[in-house]
Amino acid sequence: MTHLMKGVVYRDTHEIPWRHLLQLQPQVRDYVGVLGLTVVIDEAEGYAFLRSKPDLDDDNAQNAQNGQAIPRLIARRSLSFHVSLLLALLRKKLTEFDARNADSKLVLSRDQIVDMVRVFLPDGSNEARLVDQIDAHIARVTDLGFLRRTKDQEPHYEVRRILKAFVDGQWLADFDERIAAYAAQLGGGAGTTDGDADGESGAEGGGNGRGGG
Repeated sequence: MTHLMKGVVYRDTHEIPWRHLLQLQPQVRDYVGVLGLTVVIDEAEGYAFLRSKPDLDDDNAQNAQNGQAIPRLIARRSLSFHVSLLLALLRKKLTEFDARNADSKLVLSRDQIVDMVRVFLPDGSNEARLVDQIDAHIARVTDLGFLRRTKDQEPHYEVRRILKAFVDGQWLADFDERIAAYAAQLGGGAGTTDGDADGESGAEGGGNGRGGG
């Protein structure tokens, strides 16, 4: 339970907490439910995390006047436009990887990630500055728990499969149109997206979800 409250629990890096979680699912669900949370467990992909109940905000609006509102324990976080773009590109890459490979781990080099994002950035950007910016986006996505730096001497990153929980199949179905919109927005300068990754998302749990490997 402690691991789950701290962040994402992964089967491959938290073997004992993962086994306990599977054995105690009903008790865990009851416990976190009192806190206004729900536990999401994907046994096939091997991860679990907490998120606020979908109806928490509605319930709180009704209960606020009675002083019975449940505080939101996991905050929502708005992601920058460029971070959202990187997440979309990584999610599509993960889908392509799954279609071709039996291996469960997608690992990309820093250069591969830079090249993926570079295509969508304005022409004429200062090369060194551009790479520094992309490095900052990679660091942010790593902090959110969607990437994990490997122990290789050269920078390589494992794309964590929890990304599939936050960029879903329906979203990917419109990927090409969204990317076209991203490219147009990038051409005119961009701020933050309105797709506010429910930070309860891997985002909140993700920072600690890197642990283990």
